[in-house]
Amino acid sequence: MAKVVFKSTSNRTPEDFTLEVSEGDHIFREGDLGTEMFLIQDGQIEIYTGSGKQEKPLAILERGDFFGEMSLLEDLPRSASARAVSEARLVRINGSTFTQMLQTNPEIAVRMMRKLSRRIRETDAMLREALGHSGPIHPEVPPMEVDAEATTVAERATEVLKHEESGLVFPLAASSETTIGRRDPVTGIYPDVDLTPVDHQRSISRRHAKVYRRSGKFFVSEEIGTMNGTFVNGERLETGKPAEVKSGDEVRCGVINLFFQAD
Repeated sequence: MAKVVFKSTSNRTPEDFTLEVSEGDHIFREGDLGTEMFLIQDGQIEIYTGSGKQEKPLAILERGDFFGEMSLLEDLPRSASARAVSEARLVRINGSTFTQMLQTNPEIAVRMMRKLSRRIRETDAMLREALGHSGPIHPEVPPMEVDAEATTVAERATEVLKHEESGLVFPLAASSETTIGRRDPVTGIYPDVDLTPVDHQRSISRRHAKVYRRSGKFFVSEEIGTMNGTFVNGERLETGKPAEVKSGDEVRCGVINLFFQAD
């Protein structure tokens, strides 16, 4: 069974409410009532729907990921089950600690918004398909724009980010924008340049930065909610303010040093 450990302090923070679980333990089951969410400190958690032969795996979450936020935000029954894949340590967050968590870790708030935005887009696409609409159902969800420049460079992209320490080379996307970060099973968003294999210290945000291609030039821009900074040739970028990069320039995300190369 899961073991709840409360630290004895007079001014409790989210870190003071620790839930330790063993492999196979359920944190909650589909249909349960819930008014709290969980942040993974260590271990892996599987999210799935159904039961028995009808089980459908949705995601495997790991350190830094969160789950159960929909019940916290809307006070609704759980829409899926959560089960420990290995021994794990979680932070249990209820309504009274939720605000403080967002203040101390804004990246989680940004990831929540991206997750909700993705769900809205998926629902909008399903409604359009079912109703035969060619445009968006909801005016606040704009249709995807087609980048004319991206179509002219598709399949011809030769620009890369090189991690010299490991020797790994990460090609930029053929489109005009390349996202840099770590895979995020919480939101279902995976970056074009996935630095998970080299970011052993987890210094890079799930969606850390973007590389833009504009009229033959390249620019790096830090994403909203990024932790640990983005640097070009040692100069830290301001969030949302692009900096031009040229072949041979150093791009550092967190503690990961990369070199931009373009033929």
